[in-house]
Amino acid sequence: MLCYRQYSLFPRSHSYCAATEQRVGSYLRTLMSFGSSPSSVLSSLSSFRSRPFADISYNPTPDLNEVYPGLYVGDAVAAKDKAFLKRMGINYVLNTAEGTRYTQVDTNHLYYRDCPGLRYKGFQLMDLPSTDISRYFHIAANFIDEGISSGGRVLVHCFMGVSRSATCALAFLMIKRGMSLTEALSTVRCRRDIHPNEGFIRQLQQLDRELRLNRIR
Repeated sequence: MLCYRQYSLFPRSHSYCAATEQRVGSYLRTLMSFGSSPSSVLSSLSSFRSRPFADISYNPTPDLNEVYPGLYVGDAVAAKDKAFLKRMGINYVLNTAEGTRYTQVDTNHLYYRDCPGLRYKGFQLMDLPSTDISRYFHIAANFIDEGISSGGRVLVHCFMGVSRSATCALAFLMIKRGMSLTEALSTVRCRRDIHPNEGFIRQLQQLDRELRLNRIR
């Protein structure tokens, strides 16, 4: 029986209150301590309130889950903590939110230059239904597959690890492991709470249709 390591350390609550805001502020300050620009980090506070999961409480600790053997989906704090990545044995990092705008994560190849053996790839995506994430599906799948096939551990992350990164992880399972969208969602959601936006779900549905057609030809 497969065993999946879980490091989902953010406690959940169901009421937004002053204490929650303090924890969110602590989370954003942690990102600043890792080098994020003050403007991009502070702008993120309003984005938390506008999201469906704005009532979630946060602690400034790495949040990631192993959703498939060798594949981890996580957040910006996990991705920016290089000592933590080393302890976890992560040697492939896919940033699906590369950039300096709010809800993006400002890492790149230079950020990991002092991490020997770590391979990095970044996609400059916003978590918006109008974003064309589908153009990265096969690139992401190939990168993840390379890492896992070589015996490595792959972290796919975005800002919170619920939409952009989850979408790319789902695409990998569909393209490289032959899963349907339903099977991929079931596989990931039983190990991590993910919420791809509606536009990303539509693009995954289109990928599902294309893969099904290719298999019957």
